[in-house]
Parts: sequence; structure tokens; C-alpha cells
Amino acid sequence: MWGLLLALAAFAPAVGQGLGAPGTSVLGLELPATTEARISTPAPRSSPALPPAGKDNGELPAAGPTSPVGTSKHHVRIRIIKKKKVIMKKRKKLTPPSPLVTARPTVTTSPAGALDLPKEQEPGCPPLGLESLRVSDYQFEASSSQSFGLGPHRGRLNIQSGLEDGDLYDGAWCAEQQDAEPWLQVDARHPTRFSGIITQGRNSVWRYDWVTSYKVQFSNDSRNWWGSRNRSSGMDAIFPANSDPETPVLNLLPEPQVARFIRLLPQTWLQGGASCLRAEILACPVSDPNGLFPEASALGSSDPLDFQHHNYKAMRKLMKQVNEQCPNITRIYSIGKSHQGLKLYVMEMSDQPGEHELGEPEVRYVAGMHGNEALGRELLLLLMQFLCHEFLRGDPRVTRLLTETRIHLLPSMNPDGYETAFRRGSELVGWAEGRWNHQGIDLNHNFADLNTPLWEAEDDGLVPDTVPNHHLPLPTYYTLPNATVAPETRAVIEWMERIPFVLSANLHGGELVVSYPFDMTRTPWAARELTPTADDAVFRWLSTVYAGTNRAMQDPDRRPCHSQDFSLHGNVINGADWHTVPGSMNDFSYLHTNCFEITVELSCDKFPHENELRQEWENNKDALLTYLEQVRMGIAGIVRDKDTELGIADAVIAVDGINHDVTTAWGGDYWRLLTPGDYVVTASAEGYHTVTRSCRVTFEEGPVPCNFHLTKTPKQRLRELLAAGAKVPPDLRRRLERLRGQKD
Repeated sequence: MWGLLLALAAFAPAVGQGLGAPGTSVLGLELPATTEARISTPAPRSSPALPPAGKDNGELPAAGPTSPVGTSKHHVRIRIIKKKKVIMKKRKKLTPPSPLVTARPTVTTSPAGALDLPKEQEPGCPPLGLESLRVSDYQFEASSSQSFGLGPHRGRLNIQSGLEDGDLYDGAWCAEQQDAEPWLQVDARHPTRFSGIITQGRNSVWRYDWVTSYKVQFSNDSRNWWGSRNRSSGMDAIFPANSDPETPVLNLLPEPQVARFIRLLPQTWLQGGASCLRAEILACPVSDPNGLFPEASALGSSDPLDFQHHNYKAMRKLMKQVNEQCPNITRIYSIGKSHQGLKLYVMEMSDQPGEHELGEPEVRYVAGMHGNEALGRELLLLLMQFLCHEFLRGDPRVTRLLTETRIHLLPSMNPDGYETAFRRGSELVGWAEGRWNHQGIDLNHNFADLNTPLWEAEDDGLVPDTVPNHHLPLPTYYTLPNATVAPETRAVIEWMERIPFVLSANLHGGELVVSYPFDMTRTPWAARELTPTADDAVFRWLSTVYAGTNRAMQDPDRRPCHSQDFSLHGNVINGADWHTVPGSMNDFSYLHTNCFEITVELSCDKFPHENELRQEWENNKDALLTYLEQVRMGIAGIVRDKDTELGIADAVIAVDGINHDVTTAWGGDYWRLLTPGDYVVTASAEGYHTVTRSCRVTFEEGPVPCNFHLTKTPKQRLRELLAAGAKVPPDLRRRLERLRGQKD
């Protein structure tokens, strides 16, 4: 046995700089006694995996035979330590999230009590990609797993479980209960400079499981391992982990380590629970001048745009820069203020900014309804830069888009929530912080419920003769001064009512799917239920267009984000069939205005790191442009007075077989989104005879012209004569009096 230990000593890594003794952390946590890390079997002499001695210089150890024991310059001390029983922390009640360890690496004290400060850290390494799925399932390995649904591939930061535990989509990696020395391992596939770890507990409706402390080890061949060490004692460093399931906790390594593999070894976890965690690894790539490893594919966009996250001040500055660069096609305006007084800025882009051109449709993109879902915000800021840049270059597609469409971009509907999330940072904001506005209101549940009164009227047979199937009014309760309506919601509603929008998309994050109305289930108690609109064919078309041109959604090798595989259905779903959302902006937009709106869930990661933005822009660029072009689908025209040729405002456009009408704008122009086919269309207006005609929608690009000329009724002509002060002939006056008498 002594001979074996001496042989192992020849391959043991030199004691490096590390954290202090595993006694007390900067958080004041008393770390329990733990087992020592296991001694790994040495690799063959032809492929050693020795760590760098002393301070890491960013390069891998040289490959080749190891030095003989007798000539080694390292003095190695072998200690036989009896393994102690793992002590579990007592279960404690859930408390509000404690402050995160984000500002500096963990500092521990030596047995003598002196602070053992780590040296200067590697500046800001990005995430390796566990949360964003850049790290594939096959790069994970673990000592054991309770089930496939709790396998190592589920150990991704912010991954969400399904409603049922024990299925294929649980919310963490969990080791078996009898596994006394569990570990979770990630293969970076290339030499990588590891600088930190972020952990969470298990996401579950039914269980409480999280790790309270762990060790970290590294390897170049997955057989020989070395760990982060305390400077004073040379013992493995123990990092404090989580005290609740959801709050991300960051630990920076005392010295960044270059290796291919990283392994997390839970030491203690919640008493009565299991060793479960979700993680993200902070890591920087290192150079490979000898080409020993396969070259990573170059991802991202080459567009000359500003690929970074923008807080409120930076967002305003960027929008101003775009406006100054393209003053003839841009206009910045505000639709209101947030609860904390931040303006809701909109960038308008058109060849005639500031005015509604007759016959030109209005389109909008809205992002940042949930403040922590930051990708949509950045995509709209990138889109406005791109449209400006390409218009100046004379790109024909962009030029046509801006000359035939009036585009409105609202990058941040919930700026208060975003500022909260931005201060936390992309990796530490967690799944929900910043979602709500400053009042704690979820804006996507804050619009008036117009579904219920419509469906009740339909059940009573009142639609469309007594109750209209479009432009339903706001309920009385919703207009009261004490109604729980966020200022951001009121501002958007007034914006919707002021501009005749035709098409919209609401950009969210946390999944990869496009959902369409209705978002609320028709059966009140149903958590999910297929609930289509009268325009289901149009909504499915619009959703498929975005999903079909989104690179990430069309990747056949991508894995599901969380607990549902939407790729099985083309990455589109009816919102209510996913989960019911009463008071959604999509449903409200459809029932209160002419505008057809869908929700686009852009990415598994709600707040991707800046280094992901180039690829995310490339994933969504064509989809964003193609979706805007769908406003040309269907029919469009002007409803005019036959005598005066003036446009008729608020005329109703009804399509046979579709129980949902649209109305004309103040100039008499309208747009009716329809899929290809033959339609019978009727135009009607108060005081006019109705007119019906056939309109054929083809697959050719551009809306089919479908104009109407309406003739006034005799009654309307009489009203206009009387309003103009004309005298009524005696016989007509006597006839009107007789008619009034019959009514009485």
C-alpha cells in the first residue's frame, strides 16, 4: 500500500494558491465537516494531466513523460485522513433571498484567523453555456442520478421542471440518496480557463433540495484531478453554496484554472433533501496554437452593430444616435411613464415619420414586458440600428419595408423591472427577479379581460347582432380610479387606441416557441385548453412564419429548453393550450383593436450574456424582417363616400365565415389579414347602404386591393340637410309626424 501511495505522489499536483482553510466564509456560514476529495487513479505516462504549478499562466501543462520521483523538485506530503461522516444542515424555513455573493470572490480565514485573500481575479469570463444550451447534454456526466429526468443534463442554471416530479423533465441534477460522494462534471471540449461557478438548488413545486457547500476539481483527461486549494493549509477549498432553491450564488475561483474538465463535488446539502443543483460555469477560451483540439465553429453576426446590454440611460443614448444618423426615417417619441417615472420610448421608422400615410399599414414590436427577459429589448435596439444602416446603404428589402410600412419599436415596456434585473447581471438575476413592474404587477396579466364578456354574449346568441365581435369596450371596473392597472399598461392601451396598428409581436424570453391567441382558456377552471380565435388560420400562419425563419427554432439538433418539446409541433402553440393567461396583451389587442398580435419566446435564457447577442441577432434577424412583411398578406383598401370620394372612418369590414370584423382608420383605409383563398367581403357604415364584393387572396406578395364606395341612405341625407339648416317640405314634415305618432 505504501508503494502505491508513493507512486501516486509522483503524479500529484503541486499545491497551488487557493482559498483559506474551510472554516468560516465571508458570509459567516459555519461550514460543516466534510469528506476529503477522493484520490484519482493516475493517467498513463503518455498522457499526464498535471495542473500548472503556482500561478496559472494560461497554457496547458506540457505533454510528455513525467519526471522520475527521485528528480522531482516538488516536496509532497502524504497524509492518511480518515473519512468523516457527511454532516447535513438542518432543514430551515424558506426565507426571502439573501444578498448574492457577486462583488468579490469568497474569502476564508486560516486557522490562525488571518484573512487569506485571493489574488486578482480573471476579469469577467462569460458563461460556458450550460443555460443557453451551447453545452450539449453529452458534455455532462455525474457520479449518479436519481432518474433520467434528474440526470446530469438537467443541471443547467435556471432550468425549469414540469408540473409533475418524476417525469423526463425535472428541475436539476440530483444524485442518488445513497451516493455519499456525488459529483457533477462538465466537459468543455477545449482547453478552457475556468474562473467561477454559479449554483442554484432544484426547481420543483413539490420538493426542497439544494446543496449548501461544494468543492471544485479540474482535469485534462477526466482521470487525474486537482482542486482549488486553500493557501494556508493546502486543503481542498470548500465553497458556500445555496440557502434556497432559486437564488443564484456566485463563487469566483481564487486562481483561474486551465483545464478541459470541471467537476463540482457537493459536500453538504439540506437535511432531509438530496444533493441537487443547477449550475453555470464561468470560463474563457484559451489559445490553441498547435491545433490539438477541433476548432470551435465561429458563431454570431458580422453586422456592425452595438452588441451589448443597455440600461435605461444607454438605451436612450443609442436611440438618439440612431435618430441622428437617420433623421429622415426615424422619430423618437414617448407613450407614457413607468411607475418610477422612466419614459416608455418608441422608435418610429418610416419614410414619412410622424404621420399616418393613407394606405400604409402600421406595425409594432413590443419588448421588455417582463423586465428580466432582456433579449427582446436588445433585438429591437439592434433592429433599429440595422434598418438605419441598411437604408443608408440602399438595401432594396429594407428600403421597401420603410417606404411601404410605418414601424414602431418599443424596446422596454417595463423599464423599472429591467433596471432591477440589469443591476443583478445576466447570470445572477435568476428566473423571476425583475419580471414585474415596480408595483409588483405582471403586465401580461394586467390588460382588461374582454374574453369573458365576448364568450358569454356568444353563448347567449347576442354576437354579432347585439354585441359586436370586435372593438369590445373596456369594462366599467377597469376604468375606475382605484382599478389595479399599471401605468405602463394604461400607456400601451392609449397607444393602441391612438394608432391603427395592423400587426404586432410581443417579444418574451425563457423558451423557444411562438404562441398565438387566445391566451386564456374558455373553460374558466382549465389550466390549459385549445382555445382558437375566429382567425386561427391567420394566427397559425403568422406564428409559423416567425418560427420557420428563426435559426434556433429550426435547428434539428437543439434540445428542449425546459419541460416541453415544442419542436414536435413546429415550434408554435395556441397560448391557452400551453397555459392559461387571463388579461394578456395578445387577447386584448385582438378584441379591442384591429391588431393581430403573437408572442415570441426568443431564447431558453431570459437574460443571455453579452457574448451571446451576436448569435441571437443572427438567429432572429431574418425572422424579425419577414414577420414585418406579413402585414402585406390579405386584402387592403379604402372605403369612400360615393358622392364625395372622402374616406369613411370606422366603417366595418366583415368577411363571410369569420366571426371577427375590423374597422377603417380615420382616412377610410383598412387592412384585413387573410390567408390565401376566395372571400366574400362586406363593407358597412352608419348612414350608408352596405356593399358586398368578392376578393381573392393569392400567394403573390402584397395585399390584394379591395376598395368600396358606399352610398348614403335617404335617412342619412335628410339628417345632413337638417344639420345644414335646410327647410323640410310640408308633405315630408306631415309624413314624419305621422311616423312619430305610430311609434308613440
